[in-house]
Amino acid sequence: MTPFISEIIGTFLLIVLGCGVNANVCLQQTYGNNSGWIVITTGWALAVYTGVVVAGPYSGAHLNPAVSIGLAVAGEFDWASVPGFVVAQFIGAIGGAFTVWLINKKHFEATEDGALKRAVFCTSPAIPNTLLNLGSEIVGTFVLIFAVLFFTDATLSSDNTIIGLGSLGALPVAFIVWSIGLSLGGLTGYAINPARDMGPRIVHALVPIKNKADKGWSYSWIPIVGPILGATIAAVVAIVLQ
Repeated sequence: MTPFISEIIGTFLLIVLGCGVNANVCLQQTYGNNSGWIVITTGWALAVYTGVVVAGPYSGAHLNPAVSIGLAVAGEFDWASVPGFVVAQFIGAIGGAFTVWLINKKHFEATEDGALKRAVFCTSPAIPNTLLNLGSEIVGTFVLIFAVLFFTDATLSSDNTIIGLGSLGALPVAFIVWSIGLSLGGLTGYAINPARDMGPRIVHALVPIKNKADKGWSYSWIPIVGPILGATIAAVVAIVLQ
């Protein structure tokens, strides 16, 4: 399996399980309806775990443009490989979100609240405030990337052995994402990943859903710019400290 394919599959698994837990909690007549934030944050952490387990040995399991960019800024990943990884991550995210919509179609029909339907796919602020919402995404992604860089030396070795995010181990990465969700996620839904937010947001805009809420395009740049800034700052700080 090539790194490109593994990033598609890993990100697909991340989103099909992550947006899947959103659907289980948000949509009517599921067994998990209204089960709360702990279920959502745990589901996303285990989604990361699953994606990293599968993709880690082949691509380092970035699964996130912010991770690819952060590692590149830190000199731990080839800049020339970043565009291909980002494309793969978006393909996987779109495929995962489409799958979640497809298997939950009856539950989307049973749910009247358009905002809850949109929440299955993408993030939105609990209290809209451009500067603070952007700051929340920057801080959350900083924690993710800084922790990864602090605990592992992610490289692509000369013999093409991938030693990336997966070298930290899938479980610790899941714990980091779980911690971010529990501690910081209540402000904006902690996208901390441009592909995780924009890929499903595109699917939400395209698939037929009754009583569809506003697609939130005016907010959509924040889960892109915030994570990229957070990853860049984390890489720079890690370089200085190391």
